[in-house]
Amino acid sequence: MATIKEVAELAGVSLTTVSRVLSRDDSLSVTQEVRMRIFRAANRLHYVPPRQRKDAAVKKQLVIGVADWQIIRPDRPNVRLSSLACMLQLMTNEYEVSFVRLTFGKEQAVDGIIAFGLLREEEISFLLSLTQAVVFVNSNQRTYENDQVQVDFARGQEMMVEYLADYKRYASIGYIGGCYECGEVKIGTHRLEGLKKILKSRDMYDEKLFHVGEISRESGYALAKRAAEEGTLAEAILLGSDEVAEGALEAFTELGLRIPKDVAVIIYQDIQTLESKWQTGTCLEMLPDYVWENALEMLIGRVEQKRTQAVTVIVPAHLRIGDTA
Repeated sequence: MATIKEVAELAGVSLTTVSRVLSRDDSLSVTQEVRMRIFRAANRLHYVPPRQRKDAAVKKQLVIGVADWQIIRPDRPNVRLSSLACMLQLMTNEYEVSFVRLTFGKEQAVDGIIAFGLLREEEISFLLSLTQAVVFVNSNQRTYENDQVQVDFARGQEMMVEYLADYKRYASIGYIGGCYECGEVKIGTHRLEGLKKILKSRDMYDEKLFHVGEISRESGYALAKRAAEEGTLAEAILLGSDEVAEGALEAFTELGLRIPKDVAVIIYQDIQTLESKWQTGTCLEMLPDYVWENALEMLIGRVEQKRTQAVTVIVPAHLRIGDTA
């Protein structure tokens, strides 16, 4: 079993800080980032504080389903799920929570669901057949019968372009990314077309600087290498996903391109499918922590039947300034 010392070392904080955070000492003044780092470290090491071990027997078991098939390919992992139990511990200590990915049409016993993307009527009906406690994130629902979290994607991309063009003064902005289509599921097209529209409105769009292939590390590597060799690499690049980013940044490194001196990079982060190797990079976070926090808080309220009125919350995307752009 892991020790509190190992948690402190992994989180990069003192033993005292770990102890007080995990024991929910509200008088301790630490940032939300530090708290999350401690809970993630504890979760990764499977560390359970002594107090929680005593309380574990009386905790309620809660299973939360995540319907992400509209925004993540089924053959890709959702690595974000590993940190959600940690996040929920910041909000309540009443539940022993497990998260499961749902598959459309496959029955699953769940207490609540967080559903992502533009869902068809039959998909929505399927989710509501599993439980009435459903929170829709970036849904196309207009009935307001269920809780919703809407992320202002367009404003997020506008903020990114403003940062690159107006603040950093990059003369050209390009794109390296991928698209995936399977039946009614389309992934990657919204971010691509959104960026094109914004650049066209500024008279900055150049088709030669847009490179689109598959959503994969291999595709990102090939597209980035070809763009550099052909001279169609913009001064600043939006990398369309973490998988594409992994390949593209590998190619830039091999070619001896310095980031951000030779090419500035912003990584578009939806739900993560990889653990990022560039923790200090500049990212456009479309589903930052506060999106999940709102969704989880709304879902717990529904599960506990504390309210019956549906709520819609609108939150902005988050441009995290780092050292790559």
